[in-house]
Amino acid sequence: MSPSKVSRRRFLQSALASAASVIPGVIPDARSSALAPRSDSDPSHPAHPGVLEEFGYGDVTLDSEPHEQQLKQTHDLLMSLSEDSLLKPFRQMVGQPAPGDDLGGWYQYDANNRDHVFDIGFAPGCTFGQWVSALARSYAINRSPETREKVLRLNRLYARTIGGDFYENTRFPAYSYDKLVCGLIDSHQYVGDPDAFAIMAETTKTVLPHMPPKAVEHGQSWRPNHPDESYTWDESYTISENLFLAYQRGAGEQYRDLGRRYLDDAYYDPLAEGRSNLEGRHAYSHVNSLCSAMQAYLTLGSEKHLKAATNGFDFVAAQSFATGGWGADETLRAPGSPEIYKSLTSTHSSFETPCGSYAHFKLTRYLLRVTRDSRYGDSMERVMYNTALGSLPLEADGRTYYYSDYNFKARKVYHKERWACCSGTLPQVAADYRINTYFRDARGVYVNLYIPSTVRWTQGGAQISLTQKSGYPYDSQVLFEVKASRVAEFAVSLRIPEWAAGASVSVNGKREAVLAGTFVSVWREWKSGDRIELELPLTARLEALDPQHAETVALLVGPVVLFAITDSEPKVTRAQLLAAKKTGPQRWQVETAGGAMKMLPFTAIGEEQYSTYLQVGQENSHGG
Repeated sequence: MSPSKVSRRRFLQSALASAASVIPGVIPDARSSALAPRSDSDPSHPAHPGVLEEFGYGDVTLDSEPHEQQLKQTHDLLMSLSEDSLLKPFRQMVGQPAPGDDLGGWYQYDANNRDHVFDIGFAPGCTFGQWVSALARSYAINRSPETREKVLRLNRLYARTIGGDFYENTRFPAYSYDKLVCGLIDSHQYVGDPDAFAIMAETTKTVLPHMPPKAVEHGQSWRPNHPDESYTWDESYTISENLFLAYQRGAGEQYRDLGRRYLDDAYYDPLAEGRSNLEGRHAYSHVNSLCSAMQAYLTLGSEKHLKAATNGFDFVAAQSFATGGWGADETLRAPGSPEIYKSLTSTHSSFETPCGSYAHFKLTRYLLRVTRDSRYGDSMERVMYNTALGSLPLEADGRTYYYSDYNFKARKVYHKERWACCSGTLPQVAADYRINTYFRDARGVYVNLYIPSTVRWTQGGAQISLTQKSGYPYDSQVLFEVKASRVAEFAVSLRIPEWAAGASVSVNGKREAVLAGTFVSVWREWKSGDRIELELPLTARLEALDPQHAETVALLVGPVVLFAITDSEPKVTRAQLLAAKKTGPQRWQVETAGGAMKMLPFTAIGEEQYSTYLQVGQENSHGG
């Protein structure tokens, strides 16, 4: 089907057809299950009762060391930051006394930095709202009184600084406003800050005179008092998402109206018609803008914006690397562009990792909830294991892991500028693993990500918990155990990845083969002690960079890319790569003509030089 002819009805029909793989027991009516009534406690999609619901942050407990370590490390770092330092640029820019030390880097205000420079003062205070958001989400997880108190203090300290001079003096009025809205709506939702909406209303009244009247594209001049190019990089075309969420959470109709006003239809209209207009656009912000299109669908019921988001995702996926990352040098490309291949030698800035993964997770989460199409979960999982989860940790001095490097001669390194934008999104990414893992509808629970964890909910008056245990993605078996306060009938729907040929599901020892690339539903009466065993065969496979470069391949096992640890290009064949042997919990070895070559997943790479792609069937040499 042509992307331009995709409709919500067609998406639901397709999704329901795949969801209709149900074992064992009675197969429920697929149409009624998709349109089952939502819980009245969740107002996030009032016009769309068929949309899968998110669980709350506190409903899911993770038991995965790398996921939990990333959350703890980012949370502890944000808690340690001086509040005077956090408020300093806001106070300085509106002419208030500003005690405390500068954080430095992008976050610091430098009145002399009016030109296009990236080091000191590029985006003062830009990540404040994201950090408040991350702390609010962390509070919803850990219920630490200290975390809540810090959020409340920061909001009130910020409220005393609200002034138009901040927005006049910054390169990024819309960007900064967007992050502040995110922090305030999360403070309201997760911390219960009674003043959050009032602070947001004052912020909105103050910023609007300093905003363009509608979405302005990246690179277009609209501020005559600021002729420097960097003042054209604001992102008003991304802000509708959080404005619509503010409306959904009860902040008032003005946010729905503002969300509609700032929809970037010059970008969305061609995408909705199935025409790619991505070439040359800033990668992260334009993928993030697709999240605004999804929220336009969820809030306004706009089919056009749903089509724009689904088609936009497809165009991005077609130019993505095997890791799921995209946007080399922060630039999207035309379909079939040779620039993706050229980037393997021309740049080390391959994927803006924390920011890009944050946008990717949101977009795939929205698309999955609307369409129930398992491929969006596959994509989310790939990006999680091969990019975000392997990020270098955020450091207290502001050093940030910014780019994943897919060059033939690649390394993990910190960004040279401190407190860059990715220092704002990494803490949000770390909190959001929970809400990406499970979803629900009236029929039961959807398991999207396979992470050792437990989800708890109420089903028909029964208190239910579902616990998964595994060594996935390095072990093919995932075990689930049910606990229930009484016998309850519901469905457990499991994502079967498209790559998982030969997958099977066993319920209390009775095994059934299942189809890859679907959600399979296990519908029955459940009681405490019931067990599900999911087998996802982890077969090695090769993925070419693109159709034009079939000999440039990455080696994958399950959802995980294996990176060659090598200082020089090896001579290797397809057969040798596919015969890779596992030699440790997260280590593989490939026998080449030049000797054994170590292969590691992204999460296991430290300071080694690595290559994402290898050349097979020909001899080539590459520069770094």
